[in-house]
Amino acid sequence: MKTALVFGSSGLVGSHVLDQLIKSNNYNKIKIFVRSPALNINEKVEVIETNFINLDPIKSYISGDDCFFSIGTTKKNTPDKMEYRRVEYNIPIDIAQIAKKNLVKNFSYVSSGYADANHPSAYLKNKGEVELFLKNINFSKLAIMRPSFLLGNRKEFRIGEKIGSIAFKALSPILLGKLKKIRPIKAETVAKGMIKALNSENNQKIFESDQIEKLVLN
Repeated sequence: MKTALVFGSSGLVGSHVLDQLIKSNNYNKIKIFVRSPALNINEKVEVIETNFINLDPIKSYISGDDCFFSIGTTKKNTPDKMEYRRVEYNIPIDIAQIAKKNLVKNFSYVSSGYADANHPSAYLKNKGEVELFLKNINFSKLAIMRPSFLLGNRKEFRIGEKIGSIAFKALSPILLGKLKKIRPIKAETVAKGMIKALNSENNQKIFESDQIEKLVLN
């Protein structure tokens, strides 16, 4: 039986990660790290509040077996460039460093399709730089998920993402070969992939959207 750490449990992917972990017989304890007070929704779950600015008070709690990280933001919600960089780059890096120091064995991270440390887009650049950092930490298992357009019910409405997902969903049947990785994917499928990757013999580190689907189905 294992202990899971979940960062982003109220988000689109993270909420599914939490649901799946609660149902899983592989985990007897789940620590969720949240900004706002939350009720224990299951006897497995321990709620740890943090502002994600000063991580010192929660360092000792970042201990266990598997860490699942899906915190993210948008330019709309975080227009300040420094704050955007902190959320998209510094927070995952800091959490990963603390987790490694506290002997957390495995780490799963939600990145993005086409993440690239040299990309001109701040979003894809940040994701790419985090990926490079995580690869160098040498967790026993590292699973980087690169989903395309995410399908699911968000708490906030994103018109651009909604239009994109509808368009790509309609085009999915003709997106073949290398284009398979831009097919839209359910957030629940990404969550299942994150967990399965850390609980299987698969040593693959990066999973594109189509590879996440394949991982979950196998």
